[in-house]
Amino acid sequence: MIVRLCKAVMVLGLAAFALLVTYNNLTDFDSNYQFVRHVLSMDTTYEGNAAMGRAITDPQMWEAGYWAIIVGEGLTGLILLLGGLRLLQKRRARVDAFQAAKAMTVLGATL
Repeated sequence: MIVRLCKAVMVLGLAAFALLVTYNNLTDFDSNYQFVRHVLSMDTTYEGNAAMGRAITDPQMWEAGYWAIIVGEGLTGLILLLGGLRLLQKRRARVDAFQAAKAMTVLGATL
């Protein structure tokens, strides 16, 4: 029983982290957006970097990329939250029922 409870708590902790990161990216949008912009545009790499051909310099792509990150984090957090709650709900169930309850957790971890 303790192992099942630990699994549920761990998944709920991961959900809380993903949702907190999502919240941070929404409430401090510009500073986090600037970070993504610099990473995608590769404007802080050394001169003559042979990989500069993959730099993304279109502001619309920066914003689309940042929104994709935020949506991905949010979905991850919500799905892990559902998965953790299902694990808690099934913690006293038969082995097969508890194993089946892990599906949302696996999906959230995959995201």
